[in-house]
Amino acid sequence: MRVGYGVGSVCTGTFSTVPGLLLLFYMTNVLAVPAWAAGLVVFLPKLWDMVLDPWVGRRSDRTVSRFGARRPWMLLGALTLPVAFALMFAGPPLTGLPAALYVAVCYLATATAYAFYEVPYKAMAAEMTDGYHERSALLQWKMVFVGGAILLSGSVAPAVAGDEVSGYRLMGLLVAAVLLASMLAAFFGTARVPVPEATVPEVAAAGGAGPSIRAQFAEARSSGAFMPLLGLGCTQMFAAGVLLAGAPYFATYILGDPGAVTTLFMCVVGPLLVTMPLWVRLSRRYDKRGAMALGSALFAAGTAGTALSGSLGPVYAHLCLLVAGVGYAGLQLLQVSMLADVVAHDTRVTGGRRAGSFTGLWSACETLVFALGAL
Repeated sequence: MRVGYGVGSVCTGTFSTVPGLLLLFYMTNVLAVPAWAAGLVVFLPKLWDMVLDPWVGRRSDRTVSRFGARRPWMLLGALTLPVAFALMFAGPPLTGLPAALYVAVCYLATATAYAFYEVPYKAMAAEMTDGYHERSALLQWKMVFVGGAILLSGSVAPAVAGDEVSGYRLMGLLVAAVLLASMLAAFFGTARVPVPEATVPEVAAAGGAGPSIRAQFAEARSSGAFMPLLGLGCTQMFAAGVLLAGAPYFATYILGDPGAVTTLFMCVVGPLLVTMPLWVRLSRRYDKRGAMALGSALFAAGTAGTALSGSLGPVYAHLCLLVAGVGYAGLQLLQVSMLADVVAHDTRVTGGRRAGSFTGLWSACETLVFALGAL
């Protein structure tokens, strides 16, 4: 069950990486889209996520089906996301602002399909186990698959795309196939995940529209721990968004080697594959908050150190990002583990099923600030 759940995060890692790494560069350097317009294309669909993600989360809380509450939404995402993603990089005979408009429409459709899958998928983690430390053990599999997906997509996708429209078109098709395989594997691999029963009021209201976004935030604030954790997570994701979107430009204009983006990326993401057991042990020894502080310090030190890369050279830059990557691995694991803790605690206290609602708010804010980093 752990592997069946974890493999679904190949979609998470791939989708969060490829547009973040290549979409701006694709528009500005291949489609001749002005930089300001390209930045808006990446950012504006995330405003839609602020409405859509909480809505999907709330609806998944109230879904009653033979597949459970989360899996029908995951299947809907699996059937729509690959198509929309391939179209986004289809490379129509357009340049400039018309090309920006085309990509914007496709990216909006892609973001919608991704929300159908990702929000219920994240919410499921809080329902799979009641153990405080067991959640970290479970989610380390998710992080390993995320790391592998980020590493492979971050290195293979730029190599396939190259700097021609045809390369980006082929890359879009290949990534779409990976997304489809990952999401379907998670759908079938989580068939035996226990499904908490919705409370009677929730089932009765399943056909309603649900509360407004403002009301959902007020509901989330009632949990006490959710809002501080959300603020921490958003700060970290903003930093990650800046780092990811800036990587091709950093490699090209600071290090003077566009090809270095692959090795820089490996330094940041590689630790996700090998340090998960270490971070699980650290979270047991120092509690999750102590481990989170350590991860934040490593990420901050490594990224701040890159400011001297222009004078100290590429080897120094890679070492700095390796330190940042070790910290980033800890942040990624502990964010999702602590979010699951907060949701599980809320369920015990209130007796209701609000995992999707909380996770939808989290995903909406996370994607918004990640795109804001790129903008």
